[in-house]
Amino acid sequence: MVFMGDRATLLETGRFVQRHAGNAADEIIEAAGAVDAAVDTTADQENEAETEARHRLAAEKGEAASMSVLGALLLRRGDLDGAEPYLRGATGQGDRAAANNLGVLLHQRGYPDEAAGWWRVAAVAGSAPAAHALGRHHRERGDEPAAEYWLRQAAEQGHALGAYALADLLEHRSDVGAERWLRAAAEQGHREAAYRLALALERRATGPAARGPHAYDTGTSTGAGTGASTGTGLRAAGPAAGGPEHRKAAAEDGLGEAEQWFRQAAARGHRRAALHLGAILEKRGDLKEAGRWYLTSAKDGEAKAARALGFLLRDAGDEESAAVWWLRAAQDGDGNAANALGALHAARGEQQTAERWYRAAMDAGDVNGAYNLGLLCAAQERTQQAEQWYRRAAYAGHREAANALAVLLLQAGDAGGAEPWFSKAAEAGSVDAAFNLGILHAGRDDDRTALTWYERAAAAGHTEAALQVGIAHLRDGDEQAAERHLRCAAGGGSAEAAYRLATVLDARRPAPGPPVLGAPREEKSECEEWYERAAQQGHRRAQVRVGMLAAARGDVEEAARWYREAAEAGSRNGAFNLGLLLAREGAEREAALWWTRAAHAGHGRAALRLALLAARRGELTEGRRWCDRAVELGPAEVAERAARLSEALHQELTA
Repeated sequence: MVFMGDRATLLETGRFVQRHAGNAADEIIEAAGAVDAAVDTTADQENEAETEARHRLAAEKGEAASMSVLGALLLRRGDLDGAEPYLRGATGQGDRAAANNLGVLLHQRGYPDEAAGWWRVAAVAGSAPAAHALGRHHRERGDEPAAEYWLRQAAEQGHALGAYALADLLEHRSDVGAERWLRAAAEQGHREAAYRLALALERRATGPAARGPHAYDTGTSTGAGTGASTGTGLRAAGPAAGGPEHRKAAAEDGLGEAEQWFRQAAARGHRRAALHLGAILEKRGDLKEAGRWYLTSAKDGEAKAARALGFLLRDAGDEESAAVWWLRAAQDGDGNAANALGALHAARGEQQTAERWYRAAMDAGDVNGAYNLGLLCAAQERTQQAEQWYRRAAYAGHREAANALAVLLLQAGDAGGAEPWFSKAAEAGSVDAAFNLGILHAGRDDDRTALTWYERAAAAGHTEAALQVGIAHLRDGDEQAAERHLRCAAGGGSAEAAYRLATVLDARRPAPGPPVLGAPREEKSECEEWYERAAQQGHRRAQVRVGMLAAARGDVEEAARWYREAAEAGSRNGAFNLGLLLAREGAEREAALWWTRAAHAGHGRAALRLALLAARRGELTEGRRWCDRAVELGPAEVAERAARLSEALHQELTA
């Protein structure tokens, strides 16, 4: 039997439906392609009808090419009974396209072995679609060597689906050759191949050997939860050669090429590629285009894209639109979106609705749902229920739930029960749990263990832990290490750390010389800047110190402002210093008011000043009363002076 290699091959060489089929039968049918590019115009429908009629007349006369085309038309239409006799007739006359399509028909009828026989005939005659279908048949049977042979035959003839199927087979074996065939299929317009090629390129570019300043994580995005899985099973190439600059350039090139393939796949309607492209663009800061691709993907039914679009809209201030997309994603089973809806309703005070969405998230398999339910119950002081939800999330491996559970147990007085949960959370990476373990051990006077946990939390960026490490080093006399940790904590926003850092720097400053008339005002030192940073955050001792430094510079107005702010916040030193400043300016009555406040708060020098003020006014009994208060409060020097003044006033009263 002689098979024709160039006639009646419309079905074999027509437009391919470029999608990765979900089952073997669809893939086989797809491999055969379509007879014509169908369009919806009446004229084209009439032309197709005329074409069918013409081929039918020729087929009735026994023309093999027309029988093949007519069989293909009927097969595409789903008329298997009508197609089979024409395909068998054309096959009998040696038409390889008909042999391939007869295999497709028999496969659809449920006769895979007979179908494979005809595919083999067509494949031997040079049919790439038949080789692809035969390769898929052998792979389904578990015969990988035969599958690889026939898929390679199809791929080497430029068959996109054959190249993709071969890549999939090689990928299953972790064969680096898979990428070559993914690229071949992608270059022919296979969108799934383009998507998976992009994932492979991205994985290589962001791998340990190539990771650099511009590398980015291709997993779920932390702010928006928008990433897609990058696990393709493709084995990346070996370590990049060259120095850091070479590796950085190679990584950037790889990421750029990956983005191009994501873009191509997305443009062809691949919703996961559109999602991934949106995540890349969002990370780059191109939010407008990212939103466009998220929208495209979300409209195609990708729940993760709907969720990501919701986060993008929320960040832009459009919570109402964000809620619409979160709702769509949550209804499709996205737990993260359900959590976002829960948080939105909780912020609005709609606790019952929030709880419903958190439960939906939990039912969707998102452990954050149980944790958020715990937070919700804790905020409502439903402690027992909060503990139950925290436990559920903690047993599922949620580290922050474990930390929250431990805090709850510690607050209830169960330190023994809290410690294992703190440890579990800390070992899982919870920075707060590591810090809390430090507090727990410090409370037991186990400073060495406490410092170990503080250092661990500080290394992960915990501000308060860095402060505690700095204080510990100050206590041990290691000023250099203390300064390093205090700078970290102060930079993280700790007012106490800023104040303590300022005191370290202040102690190093040389003593100021006598003021020189006409000398320019000194610039603020670094220590004063740190004092001011702490003062601006309401640190009262820092406010007093800033006032003192301002007064030393002769800036009375600035000094009075900071003293007053500290005094009004309850600082007795601030009240005393403000009194001194006012007294020097002649406002003795107001000064007395602030000294009174300071004395009532336990400031001995303020009490002594009030005693002197009363003595000068001739209020001897009042003066003795303030002297007694100064003796009581101290310090020793003040107590001694107050005692002498009290005795003098007593003698004056009894003279």
